[in-house]
Amino acid sequence: MASQDHTLNCLLALLIIIIVSSFHVLPVSPTPSIKLESAIPIRKLNRRGTYIGLVTVIETEEDAFLRSVDFRPDPTRPFLDLSGRRFRIGKIHEKKVVYVRCGRGMVNAAAVTQQMIDVFNVKGIVHFGIAGNMNNSMSIGDVSIPKQITNAGLWDWLNPNNAKGGEDAASLDIGNYNIPQGDGNNELGSLRYGQEQLYSVTGHINSPQNVLWINTTQEWLHLAADLEKMELSHCVNASLCLPKKPKLVVGLKAATANIFVDNAAYRNFLHETFGVSSSDMESSAVAMTCASNGYPIIVIRGLSDLAGVGGANTVHKFGSLAATNTAKAVFEFIKKLPLS
Repeated sequence: MASQDHTLNCLLALLIIIIVSSFHVLPVSPTPSIKLESAIPIRKLNRRGTYIGLVTVIETEEDAFLRSVDFRPDPTRPFLDLSGRRFRIGKIHEKKVVYVRCGRGMVNAAAVTQQMIDVFNVKGIVHFGIAGNMNNSMSIGDVSIPKQITNAGLWDWLNPNNAKGGEDAASLDIGNYNIPQGDGNNELGSLRYGQEQLYSVTGHINSPQNVLWINTTQEWLHLAADLEKMELSHCVNASLCLPKKPKLVVGLKAATANIFVDNAAYRNFLHETFGVSSSDMESSAVAMTCASNGYPIIVIRGLSDLAGVGGANTVHKFGSLAATNTAKAVFEFIKKLPLS
């Protein structure tokens, strides 16, 4: 009898320990209830049909977008908060859209694009924002809709004693930029630019394709061609205007890296080596994610500065104007898309 009582007491003690432990565990992991809370409105939204996904980067760009009367928030579900970001639901020219600000850098851009594709019933992504100008034939305030984008931040920093050979896209010999000119000895050596590995739903499983350029969607570029005739703003305010009216150009090339370029020598190198006209920190990541998943993508970037020009970078002066022109181009492009 005493043995049975002892066994019963042990089982009771073990049960108490399990119950108490569960109280400590439950508050730590509230994820299932949050997922369930989000799943119901997501399901309801997706039942309405397909959306156009809109991805921008920073507050300046978001302010320009939300100021426009062309974006009309959904009256019943104007937004949905996921993973610390606010996904805004609405319409532009009667087309359903989901808009989100991803934050700076390629990781943010890729993560939020994949989340947009996975969570919402989107038919394609319009990525937009401001960018640095790499092309002397372009000007501040202009808008570029590139046909190709490269990741210019994927490189090897080479051993100066073994810097030759290889089959990479390009190389940058830092010693060539020494002053006085011609003294090529530099311990920083050189960089060799590499290619992305594209895993795609259209490719073979676990067999990535090496790519230097990610193409934006040809059909969407054709639709955007008419935007070259549109009128863009050239004044920040009554006392701060550009010397000439900005233009929109379709079909150039762009570079992306987790680097803010404000150096004239590097700007010239990027333009001369890769033929790019703009540089930013997100576009290739968004385009790569769309290409991997087989979704249409277009990139629209307003030029806010010419990298390396003397004095303070003009992004602080003309960034809002570049963002306004970019938003105008986005709204005009969506107007041209067919109703789903």
